[in-house]
Amino acid sequence: MKAAKAAMAILPLSALRDFFKMEASGGILLVLASAIALIVANSGWNAHYEALLKTYATIRIGDLDIHKPLILWINDGLMAIFFFLVGLEIKRELLEGELSSLSQAALPAIAAVGGMIVPAAIYAGINIGNPESLKGWAIPAATDIAFALGVLGLLGRRVPTSMKILLTAIAVFDDLGAIIVIALFYTDQLSLTALGWAGGALVALFVLNVAGVKKTAPYILLGILLWVCVLKSGVHATLAGVALAMAIPMRGGDPEQASPLKTLEHGIHPWVAYAVLPIFAFANAGVSFAGIGWGSFVEPVTLGISAGLFIGKQIGIFGMIWLTVRAGLARMPERANWTQVYGMSVLCGIGFTMSLFIGGLAWEHAHFDAPVRLGVITGSLLSAAVGSLVMLMAARGESAAD
Repeated sequence: MKAAKAAMAILPLSALRDFFKMEASGGILLVLASAIALIVANSGWNAHYEALLKTYATIRIGDLDIHKPLILWINDGLMAIFFFLVGLEIKRELLEGELSSLSQAALPAIAAVGGMIVPAAIYAGINIGNPESLKGWAIPAATDIAFALGVLGLLGRRVPTSMKILLTAIAVFDDLGAIIVIALFYTDQLSLTALGWAGGALVALFVLNVAGVKKTAPYILLGILLWVCVLKSGVHATLAGVALAMAIPMRGGDPEQASPLKTLEHGIHPWVAYAVLPIFAFANAGVSFAGIGWGSFVEPVTLGISAGLFIGKQIGIFGMIWLTVRAGLARMPERANWTQVYGMSVLCGIGFTMSLFIGGLAWEHAHFDAPVRLGVITGSLLSAAVGSLVMLMAARGESAAD
């Protein structure tokens, strides 16, 4: 695939290996944090677990007062750092990476669209009779890049590098789509005053960029102000992280100066992989199985999410890749066969982090917390298990043929 060759030319092989190695280890840590949360939530420590997440913390500066439980400090605060990293990755890919030209971006972009529409349609079809349940239509439309690449990393050299590059590119478009969905459909009532201040901070950020300021400290300070204003405006605060990322300069002041964007991306990535996402997983994956029976798995919200992730993702992504390649709009990934493409498509059904995050935005009350978590965990585990099995079968088939 041309896109794979171009990406390999842009990034040194050692840097690419380090990146995927970090994603793999981050995915393993996500699994451990989620498992610990499930164990704690179903033990005598559950009351302490719930009390910890409901503990309030306050920051007060003059008339400014931010008073939230710990779970919202994690979901609105720490996850803004995650979205900042996502924004940096998207900007870098758009400017000089996998998404920098139409020919490179065509296959993952079309696949990502299919991978969002079909899961959302499956969820909507299952919940069509309940307007309240329909609010969660976007939950199964997201792919967790850390988790999915973590599974691929565990499979090692059995998976062609082109498959990892394609999955990464699909996940980037997927994240971009999720950001748009959150901005359009999951915002509270707006405060025009706070929104005006946020707009002013955003203008100041881009003035810094146009003025050629390359030091990152002024951007970070204005970014914190932007986060506070967006938080108070009613728009979800994590979008401030994406907006800040778009203002960070890509290039240094001279050819020998390091890229501010790449420097920040490289510095933040380990913190997100090894701290932010595991903390988020621990805070959001703890579902109590008390009162849950086999019937719980076929409740509309749970079934819609699990079927959307496990069935919808593979149909949408594999189907669009097959149609795109057959139509001659893009080439097959390098050194990959259709079985591996299908296995990668199934793995895209691992929607853990972003799916849980959107699930937390869909409803204000906790009635849907358990169904959302159960659906996300079920769909993601099925996708991980079946996708890995398909990849192993494809690798054994190639070995036999050799």
